[in-house]
Order: sequence, then C-alpha cells, then structure tokens
Amino acid sequence: MPMTDDALTLAAPAVSIDEATALIQACYGLAGRIEPIPGERDRNFRLTDAAGRGFVLKMANPAEPPSITQLQTATLAHLAARDPGLPVPRVVPTRDGRLEFAHGEPPMMTRLLTYLDGISLHASPPSSVQAGRLGALLGRIDRALADFRHPAMARDLLWDATRVGQVRGLLPHIDDAEGRQLVARQIDRFEAEVAPRLAALPRQLIHNDLNPHNAVTRAGDPEAIAGIIDFGDVLEAPAVADLGTALAYQMGGEAGPLERALVFARGYHAVRPLSGEEIAVLPDLMAARMVLTIAITHWRAGLQPGNSAYILRNNPGAWAGLHRLTAMAPGQAATEFRRALEDAAG
Repeated sequence: MPMTDDALTLAAPAVSIDEATALIQACYGLAGRIEPIPGERDRNFRLTDAAGRGFVLKMANPAEPPSITQLQTATLAHLAARDPGLPVPRVVPTRDGRLEFAHGEPPMMTRLLTYLDGISLHASPPSSVQAGRLGALLGRIDRALADFRHPAMARDLLWDATRVGQVRGLLPHIDDAEGRQLVARQIDRFEAEVAPRLAALPRQLIHNDLNPHNAVTRAGDPEAIAGIIDFGDVLEAPAVADLGTALAYQMGGEAGPLERALVFARGYHAVRPLSGEEIAVLPDLMAARMVLTIAITHWRAGLQPGNSAYILRNNPGAWAGLHRLTAMAPGQAATEFRRALEDAAG
C-alpha cells in the first residue's frame, strides 16, 4: 500500500464565513469582504479590506502536524530575509505578535498571509517570455533556500517526485487500462534507472508545487510574473526536483513539445546553475511529477467527489504531457535540455 498522507484523505472541518470574519477581526484587527477559496486539504478565506489590501486566512487540516505549518511559516520568513524583493506571500502577525496559532476543535493551525494580486497562471495565455521569467523566479527561490534548515523539512509526502514509487498502490484507481500500464512503466523505469542517481545530487528545501494555479501574472500583462504562492508542499529533496516538477506544467509551444520547458529551464539555470548530472534527470523528474498528478488525483477525486473539480484541475494536462514526453525518442528530451542549457552557459 502507498503511504497515504492523512491530510490528503481527510477533509478539513467546515468553517463558516461568519466564524472566519470574527476570527480575523479578533486576532488581526482587520475587516472587509471575506470569501472562501478552494484548497487541496486546508480551509482558506480571502479578505479584502477597505483599503483594497488582500489577505488569505489559512487554516491547516487538523491531520497535518503543527510542525509542518511551522515549517511553511519559517520558509516564508527565510525567503523574506534572504531575498526581500521576492514576490511571495508574507506572514502577518496577530495583534499579540504570533505568526500562527491553533483554532477550533479539532485544532487547526491558523495563519494570515498577504495576498498576491494578479491573474492565475492557468488563466493567462502562455508564452516563452513568461516561461523564462517564471523559471528565473523559481531559481531565485531555490537559491535563497539553499541554506535553509528546519527539523520538519525531511518530511514524507506523496507529492514527492523523487519517490514516485509510493503511488504504485494507487494505480487501480486509474480506470483506463492502457493509461494505467503507461504510468506503471514510468514508475518501474524511474525506480530502476533514475532514483539511484539522485542520491549524489545537492539537496535542500524546495517549493515542490509550481503548477499553473500556484503562480500569478500581472493583470493586463500575462508575461509579467506577479509572484509564486502556496508553500504547503515544501520538503527536502534534490534541488533539481523543484525545476523538474515545474517543467511538468510547461509542455508545449509552436516549435515543439519542449519549447516552453527549455526556455523555463534556461531562466532557472541563469540564476541557479545546474550541473550536467542535474540536467540529465530533468525529463525523468518531469515524467515523475506527471505520474504523481495522475495517480493521486484519480485516487483523491474518488475519496472526495464534492471537491473533485478542484482535485482534478491539473489531471488532463498531466496525461497530455506524459503522452507527449513518452512519444519522444529515447534520450531526445535529455539531449534537448543539455544543448539548450550548454548554449545558455556559453
């Protein structure tokens, strides 16, 4: 059986808008228009105050250990200290100076974050310029996190592309037999040929979830990146896994299936240079993330049909990307990445 993260299998308790409104007023002295926003495992509310400032109240799933919320808070504080100009959320302290606190029964670790205004990347037209800028921003985040340490960073999470074999037990939830076999072959290959090579690569805390719903573009200018959000899946892993995960959502372009992915990787490489060994595993990490998206979302949509639209939002893209990536000749994707990044270095 796979390791099943309880925060993924158990829905967070319901919280009313009235309760969230009272909580924000009492703890932060803020008021305004409040609306619920979806989340994979937490309860989230957006507040817009009279001055137009935006905030997000995040109430963690009670099944998630408090140490994980503390890890996320420490991550954002570290980024603010290392690279103050990074467009990522900031943690807002309570009236009495706390960055997080337990609320409700069962208790939910609760925080207030600044809200990054803009248009979600998934709703913005893609382009090579956009991809390059987003890659550079992820490179800045990974560069800033290189010296970060926290007791909870070596966490177990199903959403860890470097341990894709964890989801093998979820494959029966994929109804399509041919697709299920394709996913199984990718897991077999990764465990046999790729996982042993990852141990020698540099490790650090990574964002681990740069999908199109976790980046924001500037309103009126889809090529300008307004920021990266949602640090809920941060974990310690080979640093290059952060790039591989992000690239899984950058398939496509007029010049070929890897056009935007190559530009994204060049943007990242210009900020946090990659070794030859890291470049070589990029396509495999991309495929691993696609496998995770397919397996986990099929499984969770069955467990939580009421939240299935949100859970499955990246599923079609993962299937399309995996088919396009595996249709390439063996070694072709790795060769294209190597050439693109060697040319950029030159």
